[in-house]
Amino acid sequence: MIVFERTKLMIIQSDEKKKNTDVNLQEILKKTFGFDQFKGEQEAIIRSILSGNDTFVIMPTGGGKSLCYQLPAIMSEGMAIVVSPLIALMKNQVDAVRYNSGNDSIAHFLNSSLSKVQIKEVKDDVLLGQTKLLYIAPETLSKEDTIEFLRQQSISFFAIDEAHCISEWGHDFRPEYRRLRAAIDNINQTAPILTLTASATPKVQQDIIKNLQMENARLFVSSFNRPNLYYEVRPKPNDTLTLHKEIIRFIKENPNKSGIIYCLTRKRVEELAELLRINDIKALPYHAGLDTKTRNENQDKFLMEDVDVVVATIAFGMGIDKPDVRFVIHYDIPKSLEGYYQETGRAGRDGGEGRCITYYSDQDIERLYKFFSDKSM
Repeated sequence: MIVFERTKLMIIQSDEKKKNTDVNLQEILKKTFGFDQFKGEQEAIIRSILSGNDTFVIMPTGGGKSLCYQLPAIMSEGMAIVVSPLIALMKNQVDAVRYNSGNDSIAHFLNSSLSKVQIKEVKDDVLLGQTKLLYIAPETLSKEDTIEFLRQQSISFFAIDEAHCISEWGHDFRPEYRRLRAAIDNINQTAPILTLTASATPKVQQDIIKNLQMENARLFVSSFNRPNLYYEVRPKPNDTLTLHKEIIRFIKENPNKSGIIYCLTRKRVEELAELLRINDIKALPYHAGLDTKTRNENQDKFLMEDVDVVVATIAFGMGIDKPDVRFVIHYDIPKSLEGYYQETGRAGRDGGEGRCITYYSDQDIERLYKFFSDKSM
């Protein structure tokens, strides 16, 4: 009888805890993020993390991956570590969390762009327990002084964004991602891991799971169908002048609409951005050859709608949270199908119209084939 009463009490307490969690989830979703309801598998993913499970998420670009770690980080005791591959991505997400919460201490990032004084300011906030989300570059996480500092903190979970970067079979492999498991083990072996990506073939999935030792992870795969996106492949004119006229005409037929034009080379990015500006189109370039300050300024101008078009290499866009991109043009054929899906997925993230136009030519295919052949030699 005593055992029965204790069991009954545990069930009542568990139910009460679940009710409180339900209320908190909805309250934080509305109060902090301004949403009335979750999208797709977001709620189930968040509950999985809050329950302490390793969790593997494959969700299309625009599906709301960032909420899956931002909300549970705010709800949990301690601080969540978010591994992110790009400085621009970190800045964009930290700014958004701070704006939504009205609290500048709630989120920080650690990467090579910060001065020693700025790093100290970040660590001071962390030590005071005011920071719930710490975005960090994979190279920074692997440093001994970072590991020693984080080992002294209460870590709620690790979120690894753009997790396909772990796999050598992926389209955007980064060697530093393969050292994450060792760093995590040295910081906190018991904290759950959340991995997120918009594109991972079965082979890439298995590589990620094996590398991060996530054999018991809960897997969430969302539909990749984006019915609001319109895909079109156009023959690429042999005459560059004709191609440029076509692109300029398309942009001018869609005035005041945000768009991204992807090119394979930095030189072409610069030339096309300049050509658009000459034709009274507010455009800026973005590529890895620009200094960090210029890249950040150009990105911010695009996000704040001071410019309509960004002409970029694939260095731009990973994790950029601009919901109203209305068109994505591929001046050159993309390097991979996975990359193409991610790049075009930056259109219409608000559920509105998204035009995805790709220019195709046999010469571009031959050029890519030669590029990959030379690379493998």
